[in-house]
Amino acid sequence: MTATSHALDLTAVAARAADAKGGEDLVALDVSGPMPFADVFLLVTGMSERNVLAIADEVEDRLLEAGAKAARREGREHGRWVLLDFGDVVVHVFHREDRMYYGLERLWLDCPVIAVEPMLAASDSEAPQ
Repeated sequence: MTATSHALDLTAVAARAADAKGGEDLVALDVSGPMPFADVFLLVTGMSERNVLAIADEVEDRLLEAGAKAARREGREHGRWVLLDFGDVVVHVFHREDRMYYGLERLWLDCPVIAVEPMLAASDSEAPQ
């Protein structure tokens, strides 16, 4: 199974939002095979607690504008690892130290990586709504 086009569209919106707020080391994983509840995990690194929260806020705002609704939000109180669950797409915004510690890329090593760079290169006028 592969991620749906809808999930990829939402991932592109989230990736551009994270990038706009200084998110680093963006990695998208197609978890549709092993996960019955999501198609894509988007992992993002923020440089400080404040940056993590700003990235998470921007991602949530842009996805809401795109018509997606967050089913769950966790981690805002500490700003170290914010999880935003939009159903098809789950966005993980980590502080650098926490991302290294939890190593989700290692846990999901068998999942295909989705190219993020082309998503970032697309202009907002080309962005799916």
